Amino acid sequence: MLGKKLVTAQKRGETRALCLGLGMVACSMMMYFFIGITIVPFYTKSVWTTETVCKVLKANIKDKVSCSNSEGSQDEEIFPYPCLQVWVNLTASGQEVMLYQTEDTLERNPKCSYVPDKLENSKEVKARIETIASNFKKYQTFPCYYDPGGTQTNVILSRLYPPKGLIFAFLWPTLMFTGGCLIIVLVKISQYVSVLSAWQ
Repeated sequence: MLGKKLVTAQKRGETRALCLGLGMVACSMMMYFFIGITIVPFYTKSVWTTETVCKVLKANIKDKVSCSNSEGSQDEEIFPYPCLQVWVNLTASGQEVMLYQTEDTLERNPKCSYVPDKLENSKEVKARIETIASNFKKYQTFPCYYDPGGTQTNVILSRLYPPKGLIFAFLWPTLMFTGGCLIIVLVKISQYVSVLSAWQ
């Protein structure tokens, strides 16, 4: 009687462990799919892949411009802000080009090097842009990214999804997938050992 209870409890534990392993594998596959349709396209679409050194030539704040958060946005989503324009000397080619914060900055407003997030307080936006401009004037040389193919003549300060960020994004689903597969393998080994012991 006691032996049957132990066998039943063992089977229930194996079933739960197997469900856990399969659930981890399924979740990791969903995460792979989500990363594949969101992050990977932005990474592959970016042409600013080569790092070089940029030297600031001038950093000026122009008159206020308007920017919308998305295409077809309503009037309340459009907000004015001072336009910061940073021109740098590209060490790789010696050209004078305009610097943008990220790839998204160029798409949102190609006239400005920095596009702030929508803030209710315009003074905070102005103070932030003035601080960024002073930092560029203070730190004249810094690493930046340019397009080696020449399709884009401008440069960006940082990539939205660098190679390290892409590797980190795939790290967690990979660990979950490995853990789920390991649990399934251990359950199958345990079942095989149990069957082998009962047969002997």
